[in-house]
Amino acid sequence: MNRFFALLLMTTISNFALAQGYIAHRGASHLAPENTVAAAKLAWEQNADAVELDIYLTKDNRIMVMHDKNTKRTTGKSMVISESCSDSLRMLDAGSFKDAKYAGERIPFLEEMIAATPEGKQLVIELKCGTEVLPALKDVVAKSGKQSQCLFIAFDWNTIVDTKKQLPHNACYWLSSKKEGLSEKMKAAKAAGLDGLDLGYKAIDEQVMQQAKELGLDILAWTVDDPAEAKRLTSLGVKGITTNRPGWLKENAK
Repeated sequence: MNRFFALLLMTTISNFALAQGYIAHRGASHLAPENTVAAAKLAWEQNADAVELDIYLTKDNRIMVMHDKNTKRTTGKSMVISESCSDSLRMLDAGSFKDAKYAGERIPFLEEMIAATPEGKQLVIELKCGTEVLPALKDVVAKSGKQSQCLFIAFDWNTIVDTKKQLPHNACYWLSSKKEGLSEKMKAAKAAGLDGLDLGYKAIDEQVMQQAKELGLDILAWTVDDPAEAKRLTSLGVKGITTNRPGWLKENAK
């Protein structure tokens, strides 16, 4: 069996890293409302290897799962998460925008998404806010009993570097879609103790993969819904492919 489709396994006792596989982008977001428990559960039903989600810290110091800093796009109500309390945010309907059958789906707490993660699967948690979330994040993952199943990504360099310092045993990846300056940034990632980079798929080629191999860094790719592209990335040795359609892509990219 191709190693890319292997079950998720702990790579070492001391470092919780990502095993190879398909990562459901905001859950199975092609069919279910993104960043909801429903989307995560559907992704697991489709045999995704991991689920990617986005987090913000609320005014009352709770971590909630949402891609945008404002709730307008997915709930129809305009609330800035960092300026709002979680009880108010939880009253919003985060499912109807996708399909009427998801009416009443709530903006999840991070705890709920972790709890819904089956044994042997992983969460790729994107920090959309800054380092202010780290104290609460450390507490949530420690209390979950599933810290070894959590990985972290962020576009902001200081945020992901500080995350690695605060959670040294969890894999942390810097996000980027830019090819310019990537070689130097990969060297900086290695020096900062990061585990790899999570790159827009168009930035990934043989040269990038060769440097990553030399530096001992993993490369993840986002966001891919094309089987031919998934096959290309797999052949290059990309460790994880983020997709809106985990079950479909996994089947069609064999």
